[in-house]
Amino acid sequence: MLLQGERLDKVAGSNLSIIQSDQTFAYSIDAVLLGRFAYVPIQKGRILDLCSGNGIVGLVLSARTKALIDLVEVQARLHDMAERTIRVNQLEKQVTSLCFDVKDTKNNLAHSSYDTVTCNPPYFQLGGNKQVKEQRALSVARHELACTLADVVQAGSYALKYGGKLALVHRPERLADMLEEMRKCNIEPKRLRFCHPRGEANANIVLLEGTKGGKPGLVCEPPLIVYNEDEYTPAFQREYFGR
Repeated sequence: MLLQGERLDKVAGSNLSIIQSDQTFAYSIDAVLLGRFAYVPIQKGRILDLCSGNGIVGLVLSARTKALIDLVEVQARLHDMAERTIRVNQLEKQVTSLCFDVKDTKNNLAHSSYDTVTCNPPYFQLGGNKQVKEQRALSVARHELACTLADVVQAGSYALKYGGKLALVHRPERLADMLEEMRKCNIEPKRLRFCHPRGEANANIVLLEGTKGGKPGLVCEPPLIVYNEDEYTPAFQREYFGR
C-alpha cells in the first residue's frame, strides 16, 4: 500500500490514517480546521473538496457526516495517494478521488449537484521566483500555478446547489480577494473566523464560508488561539484534537 518514501500518519482528532510523503505537500493545521469548520449535511447529501491533495479535508469531513464526498486533485501522484488512503480507511463507499483540473469542473461534474464545497487552495499568487526553487508537487500546492482563487470560487459556485455552502481556508491577507470573488459568483459570505498562533500575534489563518444565493449578513466568530505560552490552548485542543 505504501510506496518508497511514503509513511502512514494519523489524522488529528480521529482514528483515520493518511498516506503522506516529504516529497509532496503534507497536511497542516489549516486543512484540519477547514474540515471541522465547514457546514456539512449530517445524514445524506454530497460534498466536494477542491484542490484536495492527498485527501486530508475529505477524511476530516468523513468523520462528521454520512454524505458522499468527492475529492478533486490535478496532480496524479496526490490523487493516487488519496485513492490508497481511502482504501486504507475502508471509505470506498463514501469517498471518491477524481483527477482533473479545477478549471475543467464544468466538463467533469454536474451543475448544482453539491450541498457543500470546500477548498484549501494554493495560497501564494504568482510573482517572484520562489516557486521555481521548489519541487513541482510542492510548488503547485503552494502557488497559483494550476489554479487561482477565482478559479476555485467559480468552480465551487458551478457545483453548488442554490443555498449550498462554500468554505475556504486561506491567508488573512487574501480575505478581501475571498470576499470579492465569492460575491462575483453569487456566493454571499456568511461566517468568518480568524486563527492566531498566539493571543498577541496577528492572525495567520482565516476561515470563510458563504451561501450560494444567500442574503447579506456576515458573522465573525470568536478567534481561535493555538498556543498559550508553549502549550495548546483548551479551545484549540477541542477544535483540532476533539479533546
